[in-house]
Amino acid sequence: MKTTDRRNFIRDLGILSAAASISSLLPLEVFAADKKEFFQISLAQWSLHKTLFAGKLSNLDFPLKAKKDFDIHIVEYVSPFFKKQETDKAYLKELKDRTDSEGIQNHLIMIDGEGNLGDLDDKARLIAVENHYKWVDAAKFLGCKTIRVNAAGKGTAEEIKTAAIDGLGKLTEYGKKNKINIIVENHGGYSSDGNWLSSVIKGVNSSYCGTLPDFGNFKISADKEYDKYQGVKDLLPYAKGLSAKTHNFKEDGEEQDIDYTRMFEIVKAGKWSGIVGIEYEGSVLSEDEGIRKTKELLERVRNKF
Repeated sequence: MKTTDRRNFIRDLGILSAAASISSLLPLEVFAADKKEFFQISLAQWSLHKTLFAGKLSNLDFPLKAKKDFDIHIVEYVSPFFKKQETDKAYLKELKDRTDSEGIQNHLIMIDGEGNLGDLDDKARLIAVENHYKWVDAAKFLGCKTIRVNAAGKGTAEEIKTAAIDGLGKLTEYGKKNKINIIVENHGGYSSDGNWLSSVIKGVNSSYCGTLPDFGNFKISADKEYDKYQGVKDLLPYAKGLSAKTHNFKEDGEEQDIDYTRMFEIVKAGKWSGIVGIEYEGSVLSEDEGIRKTKELLERVRNKF
């Protein structure tokens, strides 16, 4: 070996030895920190809708409850709980100041009651589109990345599909200008048909338009239901979040009607990672208990992968 090569070898060996000595003194968490987590857990505000509607909790206090009571630091809002204050800058600033000071991440706002983006009437559809602009603005102000909307209308599947592509397309243009994602949940009617909704998103054809697959919302009508596992497969390629719906739990803590391990095997196979929102809608457990049970279930599932 040449003298210079030998010196370099000895130098490199010394560096490796020193690194090994240091690593033995550091906790394992330091080395695990760079490993990307399969998914993060957020709390969807609808999980506490009974408490909120009863006036026992305000929209402003919701994020701190998520953090203090459930140790959840990412939150998802629902539009009615803003109580028409979504354009009030002072109100939004107070909400943002509270979340910023507590290190809470504002993830998305779920929008309801602003008109049908798949309305067959051109004028009504445009009004619905423009009604959502203020929510894009509110989301941007709060630091959210996304608003969830509905692809609804009255007519045949093809008619509503055409109208929804137009309505979502126009809204997505506004969202893109503000760097806010527009995502659609399977929320009843044709939107709960995974194949139909995925075709709508394909039709919009924008990276700013995606889906929010809800594990438990695949009921198309009173007597027709789309397979939930197939539905998640259909919507996953466009998903910018997931909604972990729960109602009832077995004695072992598993959800009674949704196989969460199977569901997340689908998610993992799809190479998806991101934020999964807890949306407890059960009536047997209290809202607080249901949220805790859902969080425990998600954590167990996450540890399997």
